[in-house]
Order: sequence, then C-alpha cells, then structure tokens
Amino acid sequence: MLFMRRLYSARLPSAAVILLFALALAAPAGAEQLNVAVAANFFGTLQKLAPKFQQASGIELLLSSGASGQFYTQIREGAPFDLLLSADADRPKQLEADGLAIPGSRFTYAIGTLVLWSPKSRTGRSRRQVLRDGAYRMLGIAEPRNAPYGAAAREVLVSLGLWDKLNQGSKLAVGENINQAWQFAATGNVDLAFVALSQVSSDGVIAGSYWLPPQSLYAPLDQDAVILMRTGKRAAAEAFMNWLRKDPQAIATIRAAGYHVRE
Repeated sequence: MLFMRRLYSARLPSAAVILLFALALAAPAGAEQLNVAVAANFFGTLQKLAPKFQQASGIELLLSSGASGQFYTQIREGAPFDLLLSADADRPKQLEADGLAIPGSRFTYAIGTLVLWSPKSRTGRSRRQVLRDGAYRMLGIAEPRNAPYGAAAREVLVSLGLWDKLNQGSKLAVGENINQAWQFAATGNVDLAFVALSQVSSDGVIAGSYWLPPQSLYAPLDQDAVILMRTGKRAAAEAFMNWLRKDPQAIATIRAAGYHVRE
C-alpha cells in the first residue's frame, strides 16, 4: 500500500501561513478527512499514529504543526480545524469557556517531560552544571508566551535564579515553537536547548547529553485534546479521540515516544 506525504499551505484570518502536512495511506476518493492542529512537540508522534488510525478507520488526518498559543489565536479567528491537540491544558479549557470547543470532548492525551539537551556527548560537567555556570555560548528555548514547553523552561530558569540574567542578556535564543528550539541545538546554532523528551528519545535512549529537570521545578505538562465547535465532522472527530484515548497500539506508540499516559 502506497504511503504519501503531502504539503499544504493556507492563509488564515490572522494572516499567518500554516503548513498542513497530510499523512495518507492511498485513501479512496472521497475518504473523510480531519484537519488537526497539533502542538509541535507531538507532531512526530502523530505522524506515526495517523496512518495507523487511517488503516483502522478509513479517516485521513491532515496535520498542521505549530505553537499551542498561536493555534489558540488562529482558532478564535476562524481557522479551519476540526481538532486541537495542544501542548497544555489551559488553551483547550479556554476554548471550551469561549464556546469554541465541544463541551465534554477534552481529555489529556499525553503528559510531557522537559529536558535540557545537547547533541554533543558529555565532557566532564553535567548539563545542569554547564547551565548553572553559564559555560555555554547560547541557550535555546521555545517562546514562553505561546509554547507550553517554553513556559516550563522559563519556570526552571526562574527556579534556578537564571531567568532575569538570561532574558536581559544575549545568550538566549527563542524559537517560535519547541521544534525550532530543537533545531537550534541540532544544527549547532546553540550549545544547549530546553526541548521535549519525545524529540530526543528513541526507545528510551537519548543521543547526546542531557539533564531532566525535577518535576518540582515546573508545572506538569498535561497535553489536552479537544474537538472544535466548528467541525462538521463530529462523528469522525469523536472516533479519532476515542481511538487515541483507548486503542492499545496508540497508547503504546505515545509511551514509546517518551510521554506518560494517564490511566
């Protein structure tokens, strides 16, 4: 069976251009499709899940990756999404309060973990020591106002007494979302970056060097999904949410990517 990946672009009311990534398994003509806005940290995992869901249901997922805060703004302005898989719980809750999400559809599909990461192997000092000592050229994070993992990184830096100095200096590189923060480090443009564990872990193995900040230093990264009120495909959206929440293969894939799943 042929696997295809298509790239779309669309201008939303906010004048932002979103790239829509379609993952398909040669679906028959007229197959039902869902437009899914997915937080950047979960995009790679959902790319793996989408063909499995399509094979089970015949429903194709069209994926758009970005920062949760940006998606919230775009949805309020009429962006054509059926579902939001956010990197936090606050935006989906707010969409419910705004009357833009179907009441009762929200649930926590994954719980994320923040990691300070470098693609380089450890040489002597731990990544935490390097961070505390300021022994690096640049540090990458996602934009705290829009990206929950960026907000978590800021919480850690505040807890360590480093945020004010970094925010006022020239050693902080801020990406639009968590994928850009990862790219900063992966390409060597920064020495360290706060990223999602799921971005750097494969079957429990993390390449390079890293530090896992204690959970006490940042708020839990509960990632909630919600069906948007504007959808005209509620049955298909509910089918996907039910599959994501209960299917053993889906849960195993999420856990293998480095997330926790609430029982």
